[in-house]
Amino acid sequence: MSMTRLAAPLALACLASPVLADSPSVAVDIAPAHALVARVMEGVGRPDLVIPSGASPHGYNLRPSEARALQEADLVVWTGPALTPWLSEALGTLAGDARRLELFEVAGTLRLETRSGALFEAHEHGEHGEEGHEEHGHDDHDAHDAHDDHSDHDGHEHEEHADHEDHADHGDGHDHEGHDDHAEGEAGHEDHAAQDDHGHDDHAEAEGHDHDAHAEAEDHGHDHAPGSLDPHGWLAPENAALWLGAIAEALAEVDPENAEIYRANAEAGQSELAALETEIAEILASRDGAPVIVFHDAYQYFEESFGLNVVGAISISDATPPSPARIAEIQARITEADVTCVLSEPQFNPGIVSTVLEGTEAGTAVLDPLGAHLDAGAALYPALLRDMARSLADCG
Repeated sequence: MSMTRLAAPLALACLASPVLADSPSVAVDIAPAHALVARVMEGVGRPDLVIPSGASPHGYNLRPSEARALQEADLVVWTGPALTPWLSEALGTLAGDARRLELFEVAGTLRLETRSGALFEAHEHGEHGEEGHEEHGHDDHDAHDAHDDHSDHDGHEHEEHADHEDHADHGDGHDHEGHDDHAEGEAGHEDHAAQDDHGHDDHAEAEGHDHDAHAEAEDHGHDHAPGSLDPHGWLAPENAALWLGAIAEALAEVDPENAEIYRANAEAGQSELAALETEIAEILASRDGAPVIVFHDAYQYFEESFGLNVVGAISISDATPPSPARIAEIQARITEADVTCVLSEPQFNPGIVSTVLEGTEAGTAVLDPLGAHLDAGAALYPALLRDMARSLADCG
């Protein structure tokens, strides 16, 4: 069945499904993972989203309602410290008694290493991180049922988010500078954004160095250094299918009364993802290996799943602006590889992409890895991947 026809009933089901009074309290870090949890909880309850879709997950100051969701959670589902390093400490402070499911620690999850440099070579596709991943198909997803609680990981950072004005003093010792309602005198960490976590000096550009050298030399919390874990694993449908099964088992542990509902929902969700993969492969067939440039290297898992030919990234990360040397490399690659598509992202300055496109005939489109403009809920995940596929297919 076409996932186009599935999306509308799925969205209606989210609204129509009754919520049991004694359903478990579940908090989820980012919108794509929240969508997977919402799919598994249909008919029982609805999870709380901790980080709004339009916010950067790499550094975020919790609002009171979001902190409360962690405090009251029976289960916290999060991708892991590679994406949200600051959340490790918040979980220990706010959700110390909650069952935790770290999605990147689910057995069989595809784990890829962050790539180095502005340009990517074809041979890098299919090479996995040092942890590797277990080969599996959709029939194997039910086999990954046992998942241990994982200890907190060290390392965290906080970036300024002027968009979020309402923040609580959670008693977690963080000093969230840069916000109007910041409590003066609160003990905690200084504003990392104002220091050297992501703001690099101009001396590297003057010496002709790329910002990649800084990423390798410094510990940034959200680690984009070559060889570190690429944290965008939800963009591989095979990971999402595995995670549905793991989410069902975690929910069954905290709410055994509804275990069979969770497992049935996860199985149905896995079938829907299989149909979605087929649909996306058909959408992307028109690209036929045509090279593309992305804004930052967030799409490696999507490339791996659908055989895309991404040949470079404008920025090493979504928190580090590209140096002039890196932009020059990308412009040269556009000409040399006959790149027809350069992809931007809704959260970032479109002027950077315009600069890259100067003197070329490449087109551009917007790719959104977090679903910033989609409504949170079970329908977000298939809509996110489908929208990405269509943007790629129509670009250039």
